[in-house]
Amino acid sequence: MRTTDFTAAPPQGQATAMFIGATKYTGPLAMLHTIRTWFPMVRQMKRMSGYRWHTVYYQFPYTIGTIAFFEDQDAMLKFARSRHHRDLMCWLTDEGANNATAGFIRLFSAQPHGYSNGSWRAEDGSMSHMPTWTPLSTESAGPPVHRS
Repeated sequence: MRTTDFTAAPPQGQATAMFIGATKYTGPLAMLHTIRTWFPMVRQMKRMSGYRWHTVYYQFPYTIGTIAFFEDQDAMLKFARSRHHRDLMCWLTDEGANNATAGFIRLFSAQPHGYSNGSWRAEDGSMSHMPTWTPLSTESAGPPVHRS
């Protein structure tokens, strides 16, 4: 069911701003050094107003990334300005390629509409199929979900 009401969704579904990023460290020592700043940073992030959820991922051999969700873009940007996040970013970038050889950050904003069903529905709780798919950028209307 198409919806703009995500109040029954889990924290990730209630967020309207998402961060994804990754850092390619120079080696295991640089990765271990990150722990000194990482845990205080995560504690701070979880306490901040607007934090919804995050997870960490790993790519062999030395890349660690984060996906984080926030209530809105302001909450996400306030976290980016926080002391522990700033300290980590300065440590990664201020010393040339001594600690990290690559990295990226992407920021995403949720559209106001989306989809929900089952226990995450905020409407009357009945489940129903959508009659049409959401249109692509080249379409004025999406095709029917069920073929005639």
